[in-house]
Amino acid sequence: MSEVLSDSGLPAVQRVVTGHDANGRAVFKSEDVSPTRMIPSGDASFLLIWTTATVPADNNDETDGRHREAGLTLNGGSVIRVVDMLPGKESPMHRTNSIDYGIVLEGEIELELDDGAKRTVKQGGIIVQRGTNHLWRNTTDKVCRIAFILVEAPAYLHEGALLPEDKPDHK
Repeated sequence: MSEVLSDSGLPAVQRVVTGHDANGRAVFKSEDVSPTRMIPSGDASFLLIWTTATVPADNNDETDGRHREAGLTLNGGSVIRVVDMLPGKESPMHRTNSIDYGIVLEGEIELELDDGAKRTVKQGGIIVQRGTNHLWRNTTDKVCRIAFILVEAPAYLHEGALLPEDKPDHK
């Protein structure tokens, strides 16, 4: 049997979900392997792993978090997704009302802020994105895989004004 590949060419992502049985004991609820899928812009492929409807999360909610309707973020909740940024591609400049934790699993990515400042984050690096205007750029010839965890946050308040959210549409 051949390995399932994502649209990016990287292997599909294994997801293991735990929960509780009728006696309150830990059990495996589900396990699957799913590929990332290309987004309409063609610069990356995404895979939604899980969402929560609220923060703090409700571990009594038996909804499979992958099946909850979510955009890039989820108002009032949290999202984890895997993003494969293709070689030579970049995202639009954007800002979300969330705190985002980005963990570079494979490759490297350049993070650019709205003033032009740039940092390269390599495999194993972690980005803490705090509601700032930014873009992602893959300057290499290899796919960069990042796990992003986004938790809703109020908009950043600057000199009494809320900075607006500006999210690209990746549906």
